[in-house]
Amino acid sequence: MSNSKLRAFLAVARHGSFSAGARSLGLSQPTITTQVQALERQHNLELFHRRGRRAELSTVGRQLLPLAQQLIALEFEADGLLRDSGTLIRGQLRLGAVGPFHVIEMVDAYRRNYPQIDLSIRIGNSASVLADLENYVIEVGVLAGRHDSPAFYSMLYARHPVIVFAHHQHPLAQREKIRLSALQGQPMLYREQGSTTRLAFEKALAERDVSPRIVMEIGSREALREAVVRGIGLGVVSEAEYIADPQLRPIHIEDEPIHTETYLYCLAERKTSQMIETFFASADQARQQRPSRA
Repeated sequence: MSNSKLRAFLAVARHGSFSAGARSLGLSQPTITTQVQALERQHNLELFHRRGRRAELSTVGRQLLPLAQQLIALEFEADGLLRDSGTLIRGQLRLGAVGPFHVIEMVDAYRRNYPQIDLSIRIGNSASVLADLENYVIEVGVLAGRHDSPAFYSMLYARHPVIVFAHHQHPLAQREKIRLSALQGQPMLYREQGSTTRLAFEKALAERDVSPRIVMEIGSREALREAVVRGIGLGVVSEAEYIADPQLRPIHIEDEPIHTETYLYCLAERKTSQMIETFFASADQARQQRPSRA
């Protein structure tokens, strides 16, 4: 089985059509169609169901997808190892993250050690980053919170307290610290379901039987901050991600501190990859050099 046929199969699977898959590889549609059909004829099976311009994976196609991704990823690593003889003089490392704060810090540290390596970052939620790791779309994920699975290797990078922030004219804005009980009945703005910060905050509220008034769920940090600036309600954020503003006031929590944690992830089977290993080492170096805010 040739790797060119596998690449054609992967391109069609990722993009959902033969034409889009061909464009992603810089090939003509007839060429990529011929490669996929040759693979199907070779094994007397159907990898895709053709539905107009769409191409949907068959049962066998879905089973082949993760294997093909692993084979191409291993080919990429083997080629890089043989080409550069372990010197990391060039290559590409793909990262995924739930937000820009820590991953940019890590990238900065890595580029100082390995300036020849090309880095790219995909921003998404935790589920999409973990899926990208499993599907070999990225090599390293930067996530808030621990996700226990034998499929992943993880390293703790940072731990930060969760704080409340308010419009400067809000009554609570005059206080540097509050107890969670002060939030009883207060209008609160929450991130979407599944937000690690929200989960940690809601758990602490439930343990103390405190019930704020949830005004709105907002799907981005930027929109949440803008809503607080407009006085719609109180916001909750990791202290590391709080951006100072004359119209806002940070308020710390006096009860037992609520924390969020940032972890690096990779597939356990790929933790010894030189590219991944050196990124984890650079991130660990940056972690040890940064001041603790927890």
